[in-house]
Order: sequence, then structure tokens, then C-alpha cells
Amino acid sequence: MRMRTLLTALATLTVTAVMSGPALAAPAASPHVIASPLADPSVAPGGNFDLSVWQLQEPVGSPGSPTTISSSRLQGADGFQDSYFYTDTRDGAMTFWAPEKGVTTPNSNYARSELREMNRSGSAADWSLSGTHRLNATLRVVSVTSNVCVGQIHLGTGGSSTKPLLELYYHSNGDIVLGTENSPSGGQTAHTVGHVAIGKTWSYTIGVSGGHTIDLTVNGTTTHYAIPSSFDAYKQYFKAGSYNQSSSDSTTKGARVAFYGLTVSHS
Repeated sequence: MRMRTLLTALATLTVTAVMSGPALAAPAASPHVIASPLADPSVAPGGNFDLSVWQLQEPVGSPGSPTTISSSRLQGADGFQDSYFYTDTRDGAMTFWAPEKGVTTPNSNYARSELREMNRSGSAADWSLSGTHRLNATLRVVSVTSNVCVGQIHLGTGGSSTKPLLELYYHSNGDIVLGTENSPSGGQTAHTVGHVAIGKTWSYTIGVSGGHTIDLTVNGTTTHYAIPSSFDAYKQYFKAGSYNQSSSDSTTKGARVAFYGLTVSHS
């Protein structure tokens, strides 16, 4: 009798476990919608991300002078957002849209919806190559015509160059390419560093250490590149977002990039 009672109890537990398993699980999310449990899709990006160290540049304004949005306006759940910079209401992603036709800076032919690093005091970030500096991001490229720059280390004060130290690109075929500048005068060398299908999430860390080394990590794989001595005089700052790399008269074609994580660190 005891044995029969034990077998009955085990059978009941087995049936209960099966019923509370996959049959009761939530349905799988769409491959193009990534759950962000810590993000609130009902608030502006400044309610989910620390934007106190960023300034936004948008593809609108007057020719050669794109509109910029200050850190103070970006911060908070009711902070700035519009059709070029907004929270995706499906998953809470901080989303950047840069059409092929838009206002550009004087030194570029391409429109952007992109964050520029700032200090918490409100002044422009402008740090030395010495030390360790990191920009960490988790993102997905929602759409892109040709390719889009999703992260940069840009030259600051120290000379007349308006070039970046490096740019990280995502191409429409899924290739992730690092462009390292050969010198402050220009010329860029391309390094294919990964491949991710369009619409899939991936992560990167771009940074410098010791004054002479670029450190890049894409989806856990790290590579290093030497910094030419011609950059020694320059200070630097980070940029991140959607810096479209194609132009036309279209306001519907372009690059849309969704970020699920974005942090900077300096030591």
C-alpha cells in the first residue's frame, strides 16, 4: 500500500511539472523585439539611460549647423525625444534615426543622430590618451541602406584636425568594421572585426589604454591596434548613435539603430 501511494504521488508531481513548464511559458518574442526588463518603454531615453554625460546632435537645423540638445534637456523620464531620437515603445530601446537627407556638420556629407560625450559639469569631454577609457554598448541595427557608424573616438583639442581616432561601422551585409585613422591628416584603414545579422543584438567596447593602444571588443572577442605617435598631441571624446554613411534626397531611407546599454568609464 505504501509503495502504491508513493508511485501515485510521483506521477502527480510529474504531471504537475509538465503542466507548469513550457505549456505555461510566455510566448517567444519577435526576433526583432528584444526584451529590456530594466527599461521603461513609456518614458524618454533619459529615463532609462544616464544621459548626463552626453549631448545629442540631430540631422535637422540650418545648413552646416545641426541642432544640438544639451545634457540637461536629455535627462529624466520626461526628457527630450522626437522622431530622430526616442524610446521604442515595444522594448525600451534608445533609438537613433538618421535619414540619407539631413543637415550635416561642415566637415561631413552625412547626416547623424548621435550622442557626443560631455563632462558632468556641462563642458565638452576632452580627455588625454593616457589612462584607460572605455565606451560600452549593447545594440542592434534595425535598418541601414549602406553602412552606419555606431561608435567613435573623436579628436578633441590639441591641433586643427577634425578627424576621428577611430570609427566602428555596421554594414548592410552584417559585417562589423573598425576604421582606424592613419594620422590626424586623414586616411583610414578598415579592419573587419565581426559579423551579425541585421536586427540582431550585439555588443562592443571601444577604448584606449596606456596612451598608445586601441582596445576593441566585439561580442567578447578583443583585438588591439597601435595608435600612431602623430595623435599624441590630441585629446579625445566618445560618440555613439547613428551616423549614417550614405546620402541621397531620400528622407525615408537611412540608418536606425537601437541601444540597450551605453556607458562610459575613465580611470
